[in-house]
Amino acid sequence: MRTGTDSCPGRVARVKTSAGLAEESETDRGSGLVVAVDGPSGAGKSSASRGAARALGLRYLDTGSMYRALTWWLLDHGADTTDPEVVARLAAEPVIEVGTDPAAPWTRVDGTDVSEAIRTREVTDAVSAVAAVPQVRARLIAMQREIIASAGGIVAEGRDIGTVVAPEAPVKVYLTASAAVRAVRRTAEMAGGPPVTAAQTEADQALRDQRDAAQSAMAADAVEIDSTGLSLAEVVARIVALATACAGAVWTA
Repeated sequence: MRTGTDSCPGRVARVKTSAGLAEESETDRGSGLVVAVDGPSGAGKSSASRGAARALGLRYLDTGSMYRALTWWLLDHGADTTDPEVVARLAAEPVIEVGTDPAAPWTRVDGTDVSEAIRTREVTDAVSAVAAVPQVRARLIAMQREIIASAGGIVAEGRDIGTVVAPEAPVKVYLTASAAVRAVRRTAEMAGGPPVTAAQTEADQALRDQRDAAQSAMAADAVEIDSTGLSLAEVVARIVALATACAGAVWTA
């Protein structure tokens, strides 16, 4: 694990398309910069990543929304999301699109905006099982690599960006927080369904952490940021400082 004082290579990582592996390139520092932000749910990845992307003038990718979008579609079509064979057979059917403007990201399935619909507790409870299906991961990781490769610079957040999706990203952050704080944040984000207490969310969160463990490892060269006692502005500032130092360039908001 790196610390916030570590330096990083002056080169910039780009990610190949669905063909596969990541490649390193570019002597022009700052061009095509990839910032990978991983961590558990409720750690503040989305808000911090969007804030950093805006400050750095980069695109933004919420990979979790893609898994949620597929999960929403499966539920909407009455599919059994706990049956890996069913999920694998249907995984390629819906057209999933995501917007990469950090000021106004969106998620669409077959042309329908589902940005709010995918945040319900029903989707949250089902997404881990769907995301664990190899065919789902293969399809969505390929899409994520395509988006990263064509972005010209991006902050991508999820659970396995630094380890699987973009392992050569020069800036890797693992954002975490205490279980209690994460539960409060996640409860505030959830839409639809009956009211849920932070205590219930924390219990559900622990189960989800167990289910997602295989895809949630911290990259060995990631910088861990514990956001428990930090404001959003402080977390964003730390990510921006890491990216600026790594790319050897200065961005303005």
